[in-house]
Amino acid sequence: MVDAVILERAAGAARAVLDRTRGRAPAAPADDPALVETLLDATAPEQARLHAARRLGLAPDVRVRAVAPAEGPPRIVAADRAKDLTGAGAALPAQAGGAARPERKGAARARAGRLDGGATTGRPGTDPVDAGRPDRGATTGRPGTDPIGAGRPDGGAAPGRGIGPTHPGAPTAGAVPSERLGIGPAVPVLDLPRSWAAARLALRFTAEGDDLDPGQRAVAADELGGIAQLAELVVPGAEPHPDVRAVEAAAADAPWMLRTLHAVAATASLRAAAAEAGVHHSTLQDRLAHAEHLLGWPVRTPQGRFRLQLALTLRHLTRGH
Repeated sequence: MVDAVILERAAGAARAVLDRTRGRAPAAPADDPALVETLLDATAPEQARLHAARRLGLAPDVRVRAVAPAEGPPRIVAADRAKDLTGAGAALPAQAGGAARPERKGAARARAGRLDGGATTGRPGTDPVDAGRPDRGATTGRPGTDPIGAGRPDGGAAPGRGIGPTHPGAPTAGAVPSERLGIGPAVPVLDLPRSWAAARLALRFTAEGDDLDPGQRAVAADELGGIAQLAELVVPGAEPHPDVRAVEAAAADAPWMLRTLHAVAATASLRAAAAEAGVHHSTLQDRLAHAEHLLGWPVRTPQGRFRLQLALTLRHLTRGH
């Protein structure tokens, strides 16, 4: 009899703890992978997705975004948190010979908490690498929080592997993330499958942000515009365009090549490109003369610069990462 009373009291105490930490926490999301998968699945019945949204603490009329990472579970964030994910234009800091390499996957893991705006998120997992250096050329910026995607979202993986604890707060502008993110457009909860599809597409335009793969580590589908249609024309792993092969050949010639070409393509002037690449203006001119010889076309004219931008974009899409 005594043992039964002790067990009953222990069970009651356990229930009270669970109620405080999960069940009765205001708007706290349920940590259920099946709910996230249902909410992002365009083939799931509307009633099933509404049920999943309620369980995750999301009202049907709230506007949210799906975010797809290169690794990890998907995240659903409030519509107004997109700038926090992109770091408001932050760039990886360049050094004399290139750029600091960001932390790779598996770095610091989550801090439990909650994002402002009432949205549920995946497991954040990284600290900013360098929040002090302003960007001189990115158009969508880079995230300051952990990614969220199921397997390889760009390769057609099934959406969702669940969501975890929310982030305690959004990163400050200028934060640099540890992994790549594709960010979908803001939509009502029931339209999340559309935002998820766009986020997965945007992920294909991202880069690692290091010397071997310079570029934006977070890309918002909203800001791609007509460029997004390129993804429909380029199959990952397909034979690269001749201009992409020319870029790869030039990259094999010098370790600074890709970082320099990206700086020229992503900034408004050669002086800004020199600052982005972390070299003197005269050094940049010498590098570009050598690059143009290897590429076979000028990159300091409007037409040549556009051709370079297109070649670098096709490079990302062809690699299909």
